[in-house]
Amino acid sequence: MAETEQDLDALKRELEELIIEHRDLDDVIHRLQMTGSMEQMQLQRLKKRKLRLKERIVRIEDQLIPDILA
Repeated sequence: MAETEQDLDALKRELEELIIEHRDLDDVIHRLQMTGSMEQMQLQRLKKRKLRLKERIVRIEDQLIPDILA
């Protein structure tokens, strides 16, 4: 699938935003674990969100990085 330059730029911007959100969420989870001030159910939701972000980041990176074996 041929991506236009505009499509690639949009993917790059989305990737940057997702990386920032993932890092921020990691910080929040870490701080909450250290203080012990959060219910396990809420903590699990945050961790699942972080995992979904990571999966999306990997998919976008795969789109942006040319397939060397092709």
